[in-house]
Amino acid sequence: MVDPSRIRRRQGGREARRQLRTQPSEDQVSAVRPGFEGGRYRPLTEAEVAKVHRTALEILETVGMGEVPQVVVDQALAKGCRLTEKGRLSFPAAFVEDVIAGAGRNFVLHGRDPKHDIEVTGRKVYYGTGGAAVRTLDIGAGEYRPSTLADLYDFARLADSLENVCWFTRCVVATDLTDNFELDINTVYAIAAGTQKHVGTSFVVGEHVAPAVEMFDWILGGEGKFKERPCCKVHISPVVSPLRYGEDAVGVMLAAIEHGMPINSIIAAQSGATAPAPLAGMLVHSLAETLAGLLLVNLFAPGHPVIFSNWPFVIDLRTGGFSGSGGEISLLNAAAAQMANHYDLPSGVAASMADAKLPDAQAGYEKAISTLATGLAGANLVYEAAGMFASLMGASFEGFVIDNEMLAAVQRVIRGIEVNDETLGLPVIAEVVEDPGHFLGHDHTIQAMERDYQYPDLGDRESTDAWAEQGATDMRQRAAAKAREILAGHYPAYIPADVDARIRARFPIHLPEEKMRAG
Repeated sequence: MVDPSRIRRRQGGREARRQLRTQPSEDQVSAVRPGFEGGRYRPLTEAEVAKVHRTALEILETVGMGEVPQVVVDQALAKGCRLTEKGRLSFPAAFVEDVIAGAGRNFVLHGRDPKHDIEVTGRKVYYGTGGAAVRTLDIGAGEYRPSTLADLYDFARLADSLENVCWFTRCVVATDLTDNFELDINTVYAIAAGTQKHVGTSFVVGEHVAPAVEMFDWILGGEGKFKERPCCKVHISPVVSPLRYGEDAVGVMLAAIEHGMPINSIIAAQSGATAPAPLAGMLVHSLAETLAGLLLVNLFAPGHPVIFSNWPFVIDLRTGGFSGSGGEISLLNAAAAQMANHYDLPSGVAASMADAKLPDAQAGYEKAISTLATGLAGANLVYEAAGMFASLMGASFEGFVIDNEMLAAVQRVIRGIEVNDETLGLPVIAEVVEDPGHFLGHDHTIQAMERDYQYPDLGDRESTDAWAEQGATDMRQRAAAKAREILAGHYPAYIPADVDARIRARFPIHLPEEKMRAG
């Protein structure tokens, strides 16, 4: 048995250990950070991967794509594709494989600050936001209200402060704006004002891309600066399931290509509704559609940066309603990541889309299962990973804070166990078993404290008595307090005053300046 008095003499007790943890030495390495390599979890065998791939190619060649805009038909026919008797665009298997081989990969998604750059390569895993929720849960409240432009700005600056949220894609729609141009341009302004991380947004039509790039140019310091360092990607949904192209998305895609904007090509078919209900059929159908999105971009700009975002969604077949969480959708998105890795394509999947309405126990297990499954599968970019509730209809500030902590634990699992002579520690074991008989306070342990272990800030590890003395709070209460603290003090001046004035003179900006400063 370990003598407690000897522990206190060597280590100084629990508080001393906490001090050591909170004041790491300069050469200590944090236990978690974004970008660990996933890919150890493979829900499909190699034979199954090959069969899914072959079937997806057969779908694109024999079934093809419908409702194809003429500009796409012309481009595809000129490159050896054909129209079927039913007028659908058929892609030969060899053509698809050539496009996959020449597609863009191993690129950087830039932040306005280089420290936020994301290297999209291999099986490096990053978590960020996404979504288009129309309702926001007030901090500490139990009711939702319509989302506003001010909410979007607040979510952006909250995400700016959360170390495990690697980029910020618009997570709520500003329902207080009804004009489509004003919605698109104010969305860009709000996210650019709130964070210097890489950002993402969508556009209603292609004509809205150029004004947004003009705004980014001003913010970045001059004409052409965005193309030099494209700090925003555009989200398009080029396919309307089942197996049809969407004309508006094609226009946005062409505008993004013109301005050097990376494209997140998202396919979100729904099992049993717009895609087959069996999981294998759902996977191959959504894979074929995701390949169709990749083909679309590469017809016009071979090698353009595209995120291969296969997000196989699930509906509850009892009701027909979308279900953002559960074993099936987690499994499907992990398999989608595995297929993208098979092609060595930059992958995007979705996770953490809790059906729960509040940051409660249901949300906790729904989010943890899906983020862990997709991360272990080696998805590059995991969207919707923070703050999303109510099957993507709602967003929560305290949910952002809780999910940020959850993602730290998930990243720790993805990192795995480093096995080497130092970490095995045979000489230390031989030394300690004789005297003092425990490892507490040993240099080997101190070195491992930050290198090997991740410690929660919000999660409670106190005794029941200490917990009661500190107010007997639950996770949601602590997260609400943390979110309030961040939002009360973090008002970044990421857009210089003269540039902001120029933007407001040029565009109909609806975010009041008084909402962008403390008090």
